[in-house]
Amino acid sequence: MPSYRAPVEDTVFLLEDVLAIHRYDNLPGFADASADVIQAVLGEGGKLTEDVFAPLNLSGDREGCTRREDGSVATPKGFKAAYDAYAAGGWMGLSVPEAFGGQGLPHVINTAVQEFGCGANLALSMYPGLTQGAIAALLVHGSPEQKQTYLPKMVEGAWTGTMNLTEPHCGTDLGLLKTRAVPNGDGSYSLTGTKIFISAGDHDLAENIVHLVIARIEGAPAGTKGISLFVVPKILVNADGSLGARNAVSCGALEHKMGIHGNATCVMNYDGATGWLVGEANRGLNAMFVMMNEARLAVGVQGLGQSEAAYQNAVAYARERLQGRALTGAQAPDKAADPIIVHPDVRRTLMQIRAFNEAARALVLWTALQSDIAHRSQDAAERQAADDLLGLMTPVVKGVLTDRGFANTVEAQQMFGGHGYIEEWGMSQFVRDARIAMIYEGANGIQAMDLIGRKLPKDGGRAMMAFLTEVQTFVKDHGEDAGMTPFVAPLQPALNDLQAAVMWLMQNAFSKPDNAGAGATDLMHLLGQVVLGYMWGKIAKAALAAKADGRDAERMDAKLVLGRFFMERMLPETGLRLARIKAGAETTMALPAEAF
Repeated sequence: MPSYRAPVEDTVFLLEDVLAIHRYDNLPGFADASADVIQAVLGEGGKLTEDVFAPLNLSGDREGCTRREDGSVATPKGFKAAYDAYAAGGWMGLSVPEAFGGQGLPHVINTAVQEFGCGANLALSMYPGLTQGAIAALLVHGSPEQKQTYLPKMVEGAWTGTMNLTEPHCGTDLGLLKTRAVPNGDGSYSLTGTKIFISAGDHDLAENIVHLVIARIEGAPAGTKGISLFVVPKILVNADGSLGARNAVSCGALEHKMGIHGNATCVMNYDGATGWLVGEANRGLNAMFVMMNEARLAVGVQGLGQSEAAYQNAVAYARERLQGRALTGAQAPDKAADPIIVHPDVRRTLMQIRAFNEAARALVLWTALQSDIAHRSQDAAERQAADDLLGLMTPVVKGVLTDRGFANTVEAQQMFGGHGYIEEWGMSQFVRDARIAMIYEGANGIQAMDLIGRKLPKDGGRAMMAFLTEVQTFVKDHGEDAGMTPFVAPLQPALNDLQAAVMWLMQNAFSKPDNAGAGATDLMHLLGQVVLGYMWGKIAKAALAAKADGRDAERMDAKLVLGRFFMERMLPETGLRLARIKAGAETTMALPAEAF
């Protein structure tokens, strides 16, 4: 049976040493996140996910969810108790303002705990994860009455939340949606339509489910300009806050999926369900994008979580599995064969996964920190700079971390040979579960197009120019430091590749837009490699400082080796990506559709 251990120690190191989180104690909530508090919160979050979530991962996958005759959904055995433990611990409101029952801690702390949950049990962690996204949308766009009605119960965990966008005939192109909303004359609306692929659309974990639904008000403009957002509770809420009658919304079917079997992915039917407008009419996408952006970053964390869990189990197997002898001679002469971890190609595989995981963890925490700064700083320029970086990095976190996360679960499965293909070992579940992260909340090709078509040129390329300057400054500041040479010297040519790619696209994509489309995924991964390389530079700097202070030398040495491995064997991929981008779209678009 697979096991999982939350990377608490590494996360604390990233927060304290690499990101220097206490530099931001002037921001609301940060002063409360002392070193002791961070250690305690992450320690307890680690225990919850290791001891409560992880043991249900394999059984939840095998059992799956069940739709009852009345349309309600039962989750796998043990999920309800695990969710109750999560809710009782106050984890739902870790970074929610205290005014609504939360603890007001930095979002970056919550992001760390989210990774633990995703690694331990992705399907189970999605229920609270989606609720936190719905909370975020209501915090920004909900009316005072809506906030008071829904947020305290959602933060408590008594109610959960969902996001309802996709319909049978439209996914990414939401302007085609058909769900309609008719005013009832009392401030409410009657919603009718069908939504599909709705994660946690119905379940037995909470007493109510708060659906955020996009629909078109009768007479609204066509396309995305006519989309509005509505809050539609499964059970209507009385004026005194108690639960009333059942709303006309139900789970029509459960999707039969490749993975995340423990999460209820529903077809939701709205048959004149009562809902209330969130924000302004015909501006629903603005409100929903708050939740979508939260979800995209959270999905990137899912890719990391699955990569980490798969890696941990692959390492354990590689240490124990005996097969052949080391190329340099027997390493375990008292045994019939050596453990496979002595073989260079096995080590290459494991090093690649771990080097990615540690840099990716730094990236998601660094990005979450930008979110905190953007939402909590009193300095307008600081908020703007952080928001720029957050926007630029969102498609990278979602796209690169889930692409690589899935690939890493496949590589980890490979370590088991035939056993990896057998369900009882559990490695196939990591592969199946990780696969969805590349698809939902905007398939990764869409993330790449968002980066190249919107985020890159936004505000005259201000975000990208700021990032390039930040990395260039880091390289320059540490160029004379002998200890940092293995980390900054390779970073410079990678940065040059990124700059060259951006320049080529500026010169060749406006007159021939297909050049942008053909190079979008490569640009996303090129930027991702540079960002991960930058993260390794920051990690190396902190590790060298820790060693100089006499702290944890053995663990810091391991990080420095991993960083050098990334710089030597993984970062040079930027040259390949640049070559592909410069090839343009001619051959990509040359064949007529009939020739495929």
